Amino acid sequence: MTALRLLPHKLALSCRACTLLLALALLAALSPHTAALAATPRADAQLLALANAHPADTLQVVVRRASPGAAIEPAVRALGGAVIQDLGIINSFSARIPARAFERLARTAGVGWISLDAPVVKAVCTKCIDTTNLANAYIRAIRADTVWNTGAYRQGQGVGVAVVDSGVNPQQDLYTTAGTNRLVASVAFNGGYNQSSSDGYGHGNHVAGIIGGNGSRSGGAYIGVAPMVNLISVKVSDDQGGATASNVVAGLQWILNNKSTYNIRVVNLSLNSTVAESYNTNPLDAAVEVLWLNKIVVVVSAGNQGANALYPPANDPFVITVGAADDRGTGSITDDTVPSFSAYGTTSDGFAKPDLVAPGRSIVALMGNPNTTLASAHPSNVISSGGAQYFRMSGTSMAAPMVAGAVALLLQDEPTLTPDQVKYRLKATANKSWSSYSSAKAGAGYLDVAAAVAGTSTSSANTGLVASRLLTSSGQALTWNSVNWNSVNWNSVNWNS
Repeated sequence: MTALRLLPHKLALSCRACTLLLALALLAALSPHTAALAATPRADAQLLALANAHPADTLQVVVRRASPGAAIEPAVRALGGAVIQDLGIINSFSARIPARAFERLARTAGVGWISLDAPVVKAVCTKCIDTTNLANAYIRAIRADTVWNTGAYRQGQGVGVAVVDSGVNPQQDLYTTAGTNRLVASVAFNGGYNQSSSDGYGHGNHVAGIIGGNGSRSGGAYIGVAPMVNLISVKVSDDQGGATASNVVAGLQWILNNKSTYNIRVVNLSLNSTVAESYNTNPLDAAVEVLWLNKIVVVVSAGNQGANALYPPANDPFVITVGAADDRGTGSITDDTVPSFSAYGTTSDGFAKPDLVAPGRSIVALMGNPNTTLASAHPSNVISSGGAQYFRMSGTSMAAPMVAGAVALLLQDEPTLTPDQVKYRLKATANKSWSSYSSAKAGAGYLDVAAAVAGTSTSSANTGLVASRLLTSSGQALTWNSVNWNSVNWNSVNWNS
């Protein structure tokens, strides 16, 4: 009975001994593999260094057999590791192995090579803009997407673009993915009862969307040209789209005073005077030249009255005047045309306009809200996408902001360019290789954002041009390069004219 009572204790001792004996027997059985160790470990030196530096860790590895059928798995287990999965397609298996035993395994006969079972990440460009769902053809027609997603991934970050229009409403497409509002300032200089900076007309929202909407509400269907740009709303028109020259000039004066605060490098004016006048006597022309001289690129719409109807500020020789093209709903421009409404011709002062063209027919962009004047008057132009509502419009008012967005991308890439250099670069890189190209109607050609950003020219446009006579107290013509801004006598300008 005594022996029987002692038996469990002796049996336990015997079992532990058996475990040790089994391990020794296993190692002995593995002697063809473990006893014959290779002189050189069959693993990457960095992986060996990692294992030696962290001996207490466990490594997950892929072990390739030196030859088909080589029995390496028992060696892994004998060294305290575990086999995870057979990878027969490459004559290998995955395993976990104590780091302290890694080098011994790497020297074991029959091992072909050991690699770290490294984590795999998706090949996603975190800086890129997803164009999978892009529906607005104009982005591909002007090749803005190429600038977004290659090289330095220029998307307008940090550049301020002022939208002189009917106002801009804060909305999802004007925020960053991190929730930062890119509509960084809003001011109002309009007449009418709505004295807030909100857009009750609908035109300003659309223009802002073309320049810098990120398309988030539409799931990436309707993205603007510079979808990370900062926008500054300068409201000058009422809820019916009406404005006076003095409203606009007051807004331009605010831009001049605040350009450094918001890094305003570009101004978009998708508006035109109703009266033809020489740039030497028109207040709008004088005011845009003031901004131009102060290193702000001014982009204006050519107008929608066809041939020989170029009204201020489209007639100003310094600014970038933009006509419209019809992209015909495709990214290729080979079959694009210039719509009959797009203004072109020679100004009363002898300057050919427009400077270039960009898509301006059936452009879908932000609406703001369904109660705006334009949306209420044209409900068939409301476009639903991803549960959100956008709006379809045509005109050179839509073409100008594409160029404004392009300028923002160019200035992000080369911030030291002057307005004259920007204008030269855009014209020099404009595309003339489309069947309907006409220098009379399309100026230098079709906007090509990628070519402009890739360009290297630092030549200047406007060389030798004479500034508006309104910019001097004497009223005498000045050569642009000789203008002394301190000589400008603003009191000589009758803005109400």
